[in-house]
Parts: sequence; C-alpha cells; structure tokens
Amino acid sequence: MNELVILGAGKIGRMVCHLMTKSGDYAVRVGDVAQGAVDHLAKKYPQVKGQVVDFGSAQSLDAILKGAWAVISCAPFHCNPLIAQRAKQNGVHYFDLTEDVEVTHQVVELAKDSKTLFAPQCGLAPGFITIVANHLMRSMTDVSDLRLRVGALPRYPSNRLKYNLTWSTEGLINEYCQPCEAVEHGQLTTLPPLEQLERLTIDGVDYEAFNTSGGLGTLAITLKDRVENVNYKTIRYPGHCDLMKFLLHDLQMQEQQGLLKEIFERSLPATAQDQIVIFVSATGKYQGRLTERTYAKTIYHQLIDGENWSGIQITTAAGVTGIVDMLRAGKLPTTTGLLKMENVDYDAFLQNRFGKYYA
Repeated sequence: MNELVILGAGKIGRMVCHLMTKSGDYAVRVGDVAQGAVDHLAKKYPQVKGQVVDFGSAQSLDAILKGAWAVISCAPFHCNPLIAQRAKQNGVHYFDLTEDVEVTHQVVELAKDSKTLFAPQCGLAPGFITIVANHLMRSMTDVSDLRLRVGALPRYPSNRLKYNLTWSTEGLINEYCQPCEAVEHGQLTTLPPLEQLERLTIDGVDYEAFNTSGGLGTLAITLKDRVENVNYKTIRYPGHCDLMKFLLHDLQMQEQQGLLKEIFERSLPATAQDQIVIFVSATGKYQGRLTERTYAKTIYHQLIDGENWSGIQITTAAGVTGIVDMLRAGKLPTTTGLLKMENVDYDAFLQNRFGKYYA
C-alpha cells in the first residue's frame, strides 16, 4: 500500500483525506499546524495517522515525509517551496494546488533534476481546466483564441459582494492582487488583476469575469508560440469586481492583505452550498473551417458517502487525487521531473475513479 502524506487538514485537505482513505489503496498520514484538525481526522478515520507539523521547519517536514511515497500539499501557498524541497530531498513524489505564480516557479526549478514526480497546480484552476483546454485544441489547427473561465460561487448569494467563503481566504486575496500571466498577440505578458471585465451567460445565468492570477498554470508558457491569445479569468456574479476594486484600490487594502483576510473571515460566512462554474472556449480551424469549441459545466455540492461536500472541495480534491491515482496506475506521461497539466490525457483523467467527479 502506498504511503501518502497530506499536509493541511483544512477544507480541501479533509476531502483529499476522505477520498484517498476510502479508496483502500493508500496508507494516509495527515500533518497540520493545529492539533485539533489532526485529532478530528484521526478520530473520523481510525486508519489515518496524524501529527502536528510545522510547515516552516525542514526537520518537522522530514519527520512526516520519511518513508512516504508521495505528498499532497494542501497547505497555504507560501509554505510550498520548503515542502517541495523536502519532498525532493526525501525522494517523495510532490503534488500541490497553489495558484501562486512565484511559488510555482520555485517548484518548477526544483523539478528539473528530480528523480520523483513534481506536479504543482493540479487542482481545479490551475489543474483540470488546463486538461480541458488541451483537449479542446487537440483536433484544431491555427488556434487564435483560448479563453479559460472558472468561478467558485454560492448557490444562494445574500450579500452585496454576492460571495461566500468556499476555500482559502488567503489564496482568494492573493489571486486578486498578483499580476496575471497571459498570451497576447503571440507574446507572453502579464496583465493587472481585476481588469478586462466581461459579461457572459452560462445555462441562462448572467455572470461577469475578470483577470485573476495563477489560473493558467504553465499553459501560457507552453502555448505562447502556438496560440495568438490565451487568458484566464475568474467568474463572479455581476457587481463583484467593482466592489473588490473599491476595497483593494480605493481603500488601499491590497497593502493590508492580512487585515482584509480578517475582515472577510469575520464578515463573510462560509457555505457548503456552492457551485463551480467552468467555461473553456477555443477558436481555430477545424477541418479547414473557422470553429469555436466550448466546454461548459456547473458542478454542485453533493452527498458523498452520506456526507455533504462543497463543490470546491470536490473539484479541487478530485483534481489532485485523480493525478496521484493516475501516477499509481501508470497512466501519466512521466514519473520523474515536472508534470504539466496540459500533458495529462483528458479521457484517461475522466475515467479515473476520482476524476469521474468532473464527468
């Protein structure tokens, strides 16, 4: 049985732990900074080994990684460079969910001469959305435009932001504040967040979308010589972007992100009744004719094994557990070095027992 370490026992870490433990093919260890979070999972899943881990300590990380086959980091994004470094040192396959561009660059550097697999950004966006984009483009030529859009939204919004907390507050604010990678006119570039606002309608519901950081993963670099324009935007209900600009720009909260996190977590309730809206569009030539191919899907919170799990928990956890499970089954294109999500086969992913949650 493969020894799997999960670092972080928050919303996503709990879902990852549930899926991998219930599968029966992994011996799971969970590490978190909070004793209460570790105890909760150990009590719920008696076969899971849990311990308190200092994500900023190489010694503490080495202790839980010793003898492991793979590690999934569900820890805060800024912890990942050290986790990846210790995974490499201990000969452990590495997976994370981060949307942070700079952190991913550090992980990519570590992957260059690694004898184990390094798979950063393999959740939802970045992650599954990249697999979809590559699938849409596969039978097309002369692709001019590739648009990727994802939103984690409450089903029943009741405040002016039309938003509830469904995942990492720190990660949410980070993607609203960092530069956004894109390809424009065949050139790799960065764009300001919260700009290029657009309207779109999916299944009869009106949304807005705007630039946010990190959703493309490595796709922009991969496609800069093949596709004229590639961009990623976050989907929200109309009006959200203007209010976030007021907070971050007019009130200068982008300079006090820690304070904004405190305000959000005090004032915006969490919800498990959410929906994940995914939209990907590729425009190019198909059989010699200009064609647009589109993938659009909404995934809702649902009962799994008698327990309600949020849409963001399901989609993010299914993304990373599907990739880990494909490695175990020998279904990935490589087992060492860097794995780019655009190189993962779409059909093989959906046929996986965890990837099926996207099917």
